[in-house]
Amino acid sequence: MTNDSTKLPVSQSEAETGTRLLDDWFDPIEAALRDQVRSFIQAMIEAELEAVLARPRYGRRPKTASDNTVGPEKITGHRHGHRSRSLIGTFGRVEIAVPRARLDTAAGRTTEWKSTALRAYQRRTGRADSLIAGAYLAGTNSRRVRRALAAVFGGAVGKDTVSRVWRKVKADWDAWNVRSLTDEPIVRLILDGTVVRVRLDRKATSIVLLVGLGVREDGQKVLLAVKNMGGETSAAWGAILDDLVKRGLRKPEFLIVDGGSGLEQALASLWDDVPTQRCTVHKHRNLLAHAPQRLHDEISADYNDMIYAASAAEVEQRRRAFIRKWRLKCKAVADSLEEAGDRLFTFTRLPLSQWKSARTTNAIERLHEEFKRRIKTQTILPSAETAAMLFWALLAAGQITMRKVDGWQTLSHKLADTPIDLAA
Repeated sequence: MTNDSTKLPVSQSEAETGTRLLDDWFDPIEAALRDQVRSFIQAMIEAELEAVLARPRYGRRPKTASDNTVGPEKITGHRHGHRSRSLIGTFGRVEIAVPRARLDTAAGRTTEWKSTALRAYQRRTGRADSLIAGAYLAGTNSRRVRRALAAVFGGAVGKDTVSRVWRKVKADWDAWNVRSLTDEPIVRLILDGTVVRVRLDRKATSIVLLVGLGVREDGQKVLLAVKNMGGETSAAWGAILDDLVKRGLRKPEFLIVDGGSGLEQALASLWDDVPTQRCTVHKHRNLLAHAPQRLHDEISADYNDMIYAASAAEVEQRRRAFIRKWRLKCKAVADSLEEAGDRLFTFTRLPLSQWKSARTTNAIERLHEEFKRRIKTQTILPSAETAAMLFWALLAAGQITMRKVDGWQTLSHKLADTPIDLAA
């Protein structure tokens, strides 16, 4: 029996074709520029060595001062060839012939000369490291950075290089964690947590990042703390707050929290007298969790009418109506709203222009969303410390920017003394 089927020709692999898309985009300007860069770097290092030896290459050894000739009093060493070095910069990868020399010491021995311009074992320039770190922070995982920057570095940057560059950020991270907060004019503090997955003991584990965001007198938001913790317990939040106070953070005038019991307990022991706003978005989720799905739309409509009312008097009136209605329709929803007390409506004591920024912890929630979008390419971060450091680095590098809070012009205004009436 014959087989009449026709097999399609097998496509050539990348290794067989030898040329990938964009590989043959030769640019004579780039090629000439890299040659000039190589010559410039070599000339710079040669000039550095000439200054140390006090004579040019192939220069004759000067006579001593006793011979009445003009020149240095002594020779500090001698050249002995060149060493080939590979250097990666924003100009690409170049091979450099670095001069070598032996310098005389006071003990009568010699030591190898070391260039200050090109450090020992240096393989990349600072700007190249900055470009690699920037690509990583922009949302490219360590394995994809090589492909993303292949046109610049010619495939010389792999995932191990990205990891080494990223570890250089740790020195700045450590300094940021112990910086003084004495001169920070913080008037408002926003506290919330987010869950991320990291690799601990070679297993995927969920950890909590606790975030503290401050608002300065001019309305500018600033990250104050981000630490990885096992959960949002009272002890965990207490450690965060104690560290902020220890570094000089003054008592804020207003607090915005997510409503977690651990955070509430930690704040009660430290700043019990500071006006506190409980996030209205978190409470909205709590209300929905106490009701069947078919009632969610109705609860949301009534709740939003209350929270987004135009005045404190209207908020108070609609709260009473909400309690009366849902006490009969679904008592668990009414009980959940009453549990929040007046802390859910502290924002009504502020000027109306500040209500939008003071009602919720959305300032931190936005950072959480940007952070999770950034780590989507990695799924699981390599360690717990990396998660906190990456959160900070995205802000420090300008990948995420924060604007001033709404109503910042009235931040200096004092809160009203009377909270809303909770009588239903």
